Amino acid sequence: MIYLVRHGQTVFNREGRLQGHVDSPLTELGLAQAAASGALLRRLLGETDGWRIVSSPLGRAMATAERIAGALGLEVETEPALIEVSFGAWDGRLRSELAAAAPGAFGPSGYMFAAPDAEPYEAMVDRLAGWIAGLPPEPQRRVIAVSHGVAGRVLRGLYAGLAREDALAQAVPQDAVFRLSGGRIERFDA
Repeated sequence: MIYLVRHGQTVFNREGRLQGHVDSPLTELGLAQAAASGALLRRLLGETDGWRIVSSPLGRAMATAERIAGALGLEVETEPALIEVSFGAWDGRLRSELAAAAPGAFGPSGYMFAAPDAEPYEAMVDRLAGWIAGLPPEPQRRVIAVSHGVAGRVLRGLYAGLAREDALAQAVPQDAVFRLSGGRIERFDA
């Protein structure tokens, strides 16, 4: 079983900036979302024996994971495979300015991999599929993964066998937890 959490709201999220590999701190709302996810996971898990928390190395994910870990009494492990897609030259840029400079780039799934020097979709799929393949099989799998918007979409898409467009069109709430188990994906709102 994998519980997947997106990091809480950041300053860049609030400003409408693409983050990619550029980091910004969690807002007060983001800290509250992280705490609520921890409380929700505490209720869903009950006992935490045998569970691990793994997080993208980016600060916003680590800050979220630390809040969750505090609620569960677990330590956070860093997992580079869970890092967000790099938007290349668009990392840290305002969506509004990019939309004006590159009309049509912000279609349902296009912008995530369209920027100059962006990480290719296939590379992201390979690294996340490799991470899933390296986990213990179900039902021994007991992982809480803290990641990002695009990475979370791709991870859930891989798990569910979704086509690229369907995977990238999924919602990416910052106040919910997804359970990936038995070939199903369930959403729990925090």
